[in-house]
Amino acid sequence: MPDYLYLIHPLRDGFFEQPTPAESIMMEQHFAYLKQAAEAGQVLLAGPCLDDTFGLVVFRAENDEAANAFMFADPSVRQNVMVAELHPLRISLLGKPRPTGD
Repeated sequence: MPDYLYLIHPLRDGFFEQPTPAESIMMEQHFAYLKQAAEAGQVLLAGPCLDDTFGLVVFRAENDEAANAFMFADPSVRQNVMVAELHPLRISLLGKPRPTGD
């Protein structure tokens, strides 16, 4: 199964400093969507950059069409809180997860 990466960027300036209540709700739904996909084994890695520039999602999909469908089903993308950019990816190295508590 191919790997993909999508980057998400907020559509609105000031999003990171002062998200609206609606944006906060969409980001909670975004997190739940990705968490469910991670538990199912589809999402391999996801998270925001700490410099408030973008977030990324590394995931698996059957093909480009399925990858696009997964990305556009993300609530933050679907509700126009974030703009997304999809890239096919080949994971060449994958380390072991860190033990919890670090």
